[in-house]
Amino acid sequence: MDAEHTPDSILIVDFGSQVTQLIARRVREAGVYSEIAPFTQAKTAFHRMKPKGIILSGSPASVPDEGSPRAPELLFDAGVPILGICYGQQVMSHQLGGEVRPGHETGEGGEFGRAFITVTEPCALFDGLWEVGERHQVWMSHGDKVTRFAPGFEIVAVSDGAPFAVIADEARKFYGTQFHPEVVHTPDGGKLIANFAHKVCGLAGDWTMAEFRKTKIEEIRAQVGTGRVICGLSGGVDSSVAAILIHEAIGEQLTCVFVDHGLLRLGEREQVETMFRDHYNIPLVVVDAEARFMAGLAGLTDPEAKRKFIGSEFIEVFDEEAHKIGGADFLAQGTLYPDVIESVSFTGGPSVTIKSHHNVGGLPARMKMALVEPLRELFKDEVRALGRELGLPDIFVGRHPFPGPGLAIRIPGEVTKERCDVLRKADAIYLDEIRKAGLYDAIWQAFAVLLPVKTVGVMGDYRTYDNVCALRAVTSTDGMTADIYPFDAHFLTGCATRIVNEVQGVNRVVYDYTSKPPGTIEWE
Repeated sequence: MDAEHTPDSILIVDFGSQVTQLIARRVREAGVYSEIAPFTQAKTAFHRMKPKGIILSGSPASVPDEGSPRAPELLFDAGVPILGICYGQQVMSHQLGGEVRPGHETGEGGEFGRAFITVTEPCALFDGLWEVGERHQVWMSHGDKVTRFAPGFEIVAVSDGAPFAVIADEARKFYGTQFHPEVVHTPDGGKLIANFAHKVCGLAGDWTMAEFRKTKIEEIRAQVGTGRVICGLSGGVDSSVAAILIHEAIGEQLTCVFVDHGLLRLGEREQVETMFRDHYNIPLVVVDAEARFMAGLAGLTDPEAKRKFIGSEFIEVFDEEAHKIGGADFLAQGTLYPDVIESVSFTGGPSVTIKSHHNVGGLPARMKMALVEPLRELFKDEVRALGRELGLPDIFVGRHPFPGPGLAIRIPGEVTKERCDVLRKADAIYLDEIRKAGLYDAIWQAFAVLLPVKTVGVMGDYRTYDNVCALRAVTSTDGMTADIYPFDAHFLTGCATRIVNEVQGVNRVVYDYTSKPPGTIEWE
């Protein structure tokens, strides 16, 4: 957020932990705004945000190793409460005069997985949650350990493998946990982080989507001024929420472009047109480019070749439409906070470019437009919450993710209009059955795949030789890993019966039981 609008906040200093995003999530769940900055950029972020609290993350690094990450000293001198988690506890102890030793030197090894701590002293982190003498489950993942805490600290909780499981300097409001409160395997972890935000840092916990909406509208108006904005709609939640928020800020200065490449789900184009033109009255250009995309996909079977063609062709179509409307000064994208975080190297090395809108795929240099990214501080579920705040219906806001290349990567082998039409119908039936069963919101992503395989079947008195359709449904929290959804046989039988009976060209249905890893969620 702009410095002028940064709300009361907590700065999270990232030392490279794989679960740093979860810290930000727990803080925001407590109603407090948070941002993550790699330790190399923490000083700049501190001056920009002026946070009311700081959390130091875990790390794969080892504090005793030469060149391992350190926190800027100004953080400890700023008079702001600090919570160090795992490596964060260790690096804080080390920098303030304590001692950290590798597990192999102490001869005690580390702690990994579930552990239990015993509360030995009262502490502001435990206020109203844990009492002295109680034993509580936590999640540990450390080899090194604090062997001498820094002056001013005292031990307030211990575990079998970590005599300094929780340390506290109440005078400076510095706290350190050797365990990870941000993960779900520490049952009370979210409450401990909420205690740090509310009771230690004194934050009200009143960061809401309504406040975000109001602030962001002001920012968009200040950034865009009298300029024109063009937004490439994919039909997905992110680009749609971004477009509606921007339109609320600048009205007719925004034009949305929706490219129908023939790879959409059944009725998707009509849904987008109805919502944007009729309900929100947003200027919308719909481009019928199905024939153009199908011609380009003809003969392509390699997944990457298909992806690259779709991405580059979308850019060409988008560019042509931008010229037709007289050009634009800004490009709106639905970039989310995980994209921003993942684009920054915590070690301070060259950053990876922030991934572009999944239907834009990176703009050529000739399209000289500045970016408007109103969602870049939000996580996916926060975007959904903002969508609801903007009046988007739940049936749209809660939609499952849909890939940028659309049905093309759900049709292994060559993509044709005929195969897209078959898959569209099968997919619609499958999702209809899931909704009727009340299972849609329990599933992260569900879809049908049209396989490049034909099998013999019998329908009536006739032999058939038609396509195989695979069904896929997974549960996940972030899409990085996924488990299959355990439908019962009765449900799958009903889906298969409907698809075979109602979709001409399919005579066999199978269910994909592969988790991620080893498989991916999508087939290509």
